[in-house]
Amino acid sequence: MFYKFVQSVDKYLSFFEAKAHCDVPCGIYDPSPAQINALTVVRMMDLMISLEQGEEKGRLEYHNTLSRYITVKEEHAEKAKHEIRVIWGDYIKDTHLEKFPELTGLVHKIMQLGSKSRQTCNRDDGVAFVDAINQFAEIFWATKNIKTKKAKAPYAPGLEMVYPDL
Repeated sequence: MFYKFVQSVDKYLSFFEAKAHCDVPCGIYDPSPAQINALTVVRMMDLMISLEQGEEKGRLEYHNTLSRYITVKEEHAEKAKHEIRVIWGDYIKDTHLEKFPELTGLVHKIMQLGSKSRQTCNRDDGVAFVDAINQFAEIFWATKNIKTKKAKAPYAPGLEMVYPDL
């Protein structure tokens, strides 16, 4: 009810709409969501490949399933890119770039691999996307003086991931 009231008042007063990750700033940044999203991209690619190799249960069902995998793959590639852009824009400072000069090129590479993963179903590109985000995660945690460890993800596709060693 309150929302409807504000919405009707907004029609006449045109409130400014604010959108932001965090204007406080909250200081809560973590590359883990980007890593999970990139893993999802590879998982969808794997499912698409297995669907292509399997027997078609029906033309309509096949296309429905394939289109769902493609949609999820593209959404998660964009989400991963978004998470990296937020950390890049809101958290990374000049002092980080001085200590890790490769970071600018790495972020650019992540953006390109994310786009490539959206445009194609090349698993190697998806794995490279995960690897680049893992490299970013290592640097991110190093900026906080937190050691990292590598371990296989406990779910498909079971790729090696970078985790903070807390």
